[in-house]
Amino acid sequence: MASRKNVLRWLRDLAIVVLVVLAVQWWQARNLPSGEAPSLAGAGLNGEPMSLASYRGKPVLVYFWAEWCPICRFASSSIADIAEDHAVLAVASTSGDAEEVRTYLQKNDLQMPVLMDESGDLARHWDVYGLPSIFIIDSQGRIDYATKGYSTEIGLRVRLALAD
Repeated sequence: MASRKNVLRWLRDLAIVVLVVLAVQWWQARNLPSGEAPSLAGAGLNGEPMSLASYRGKPVLVYFWAEWCPICRFASSSIADIAEDHAVLAVASTSGDAEEVRTYLQKNDLQMPVLMDESGDLARHWDVYGLPSIFIIDSQGRIDYATKGYSTEIGLRVRLALAD
């Protein structure tokens, strides 16, 4: 049985790690937009019009990613899983044309609504200068949560639930 002193040390160390992780997440997301979500509209993979405005009234996860981004490769499967039962708008930023993105999604067995951002203009409009960048938009169209880098699926699901 661990002594009380060892348990307290372990708890202290755990608290320090949690604080460091939270500080790093805050630092990475400090320049991302907050408040009312910027406009977001364009063409989907098949040329169909897509917009964030069409999701108004329910929480939505907005996911800026690129096929060349190594962290996005890990995050995309979680985002695709979330898209099975939550509103998700994935923005393929500087990932090539629609055929290249479609091929990437099929090759990696990813199914989610994708808005094309070949030039990166949509990402710049949202002040996204690092990928992946993830936003939780509440039912009123306000940014409830923003982060850059990898986020766990469970953490994103909890934030979506809290955004409603």
